[in-house]
Amino acid sequence: MNFWSGDSIVDVFKNLIHGLSYLQIPFLIRWKIPVSSSITEARQRTGAAVMTRLFEMVAKPKATVLTPGAFLGGLRIMAMDGTVFDVPETETNARVFGYPGSRPGTYPAFPKARLVFLVEAGTHLIVDAFCSPYRIGERRSALKLLRSINSSMLLMWDRGLHSFKMVNAVIKQKGHFLGRVPAHVKFEVVEIFKDGSYQSWIAPDGESKKKGVTRISVRIIEYVIEENGTEKTYRLITDLMDISNFPALLLASEYHQRWEAENTLDELKVHLNGRKIPIRSKNPREVVQEIYGWLLGHYCLRCLMFQSAALKNISPLRLSFTGSLRVLRRAIPEFQRQINNQLDINIYYSWLISEILDLEIPLPQHRSNPRVVKKARSKFKSKKRSHRSNGTLRQQLSFQILRKAS
Repeated sequence: MNFWSGDSIVDVFKNLIHGLSYLQIPFLIRWKIPVSSSITEARQRTGAAVMTRLFEMVAKPKATVLTPGAFLGGLRIMAMDGTVFDVPETETNARVFGYPGSRPGTYPAFPKARLVFLVEAGTHLIVDAFCSPYRIGERRSALKLLRSINSSMLLMWDRGLHSFKMVNAVIKQKGHFLGRVPAHVKFEVVEIFKDGSYQSWIAPDGESKKKGVTRISVRIIEYVIEENGTEKTYRLITDLMDISNFPALLLASEYHQRWEAENTLDELKVHLNGRKIPIRSKNPREVVQEIYGWLLGHYCLRCLMFQSAALKNISPLRLSFTGSLRVLRRAIPEFQRQINNQLDINIYYSWLISEILDLEIPLPQHRSNPRVVKKARSKFKSKKRSHRSNGTLRQQLSFQILRKAS
């Protein structure tokens, strides 16, 4: 559904069997295409657990030490982020997923589902995800994803996910972390290291303190970035105390890889989906099914890009995601036509890899992206509950003759 997000569900089905249809033409056999309601009922019978379980089985990190930018000091770089999706406004979706808060006198446009995901920064492979109603915050969902962290990983997160519970949970998983700290959080300087960073403590929150959890020793890195004549101070928190293998300058300069989670999100929402309302399912169970199918589609495409890049010893991030998506759409019917010929499938696979390798993009430029919008606010008033009727009422028009022609 997400490979052809702009098509109707019936057209998506036609796209999926397009290559197989050619095998039936010599026998004068034509596929009978089901109507949209039949496809929806089949999805309802399938349920969401099939997709969530399949994603759990398939989604694993792929990068090796030879993958450019995937490791730092022998640790696999992972990043975590979250987002929300508009879902169709139905009674069941509204009840399960809920609405965000809004200003008095306004009404949110759509219910929203929240998704928090864990991504391998060097490949953009999403290896774990958690979908929830909007009312469940990012921090709470992020804690669930730490089940996929191990001692060989360095997890990066933004200041919105910073908490004592995150730090404590990563350490329990024997993983390592590098996260940004909000400005209001204060740290005591215990010991200043030669590289300018310093040792400090992070105190437990009230809930953790009741459970007997004590403070944790951490390392704080402070640095200043000047942009357009304005200086801005950043602070990072980490458990990596070895300043010889992980100097402050190295960690500060590599923290930008956390933004690969943002780029992965852009691939999901803008390029792979691209719909005004990303989710089309009108029932909560099918919403979850669709989201995890979406994640599986992204994972499959990124796996192909990783395999292609490995043959040329380049970073998978140097290949165009949008171009690779177009190549895959064209390739699906070609592979279906060769379903009974293993030799031809291998040839077509080599062709597919070559097509993707032709999509190498230049190295990214150093740039700044301020969080501003160019589009002005709408001149129309916000839509409220009273405006949500069953559609426009048709009325019989009446005309009045004001003046007769002389």
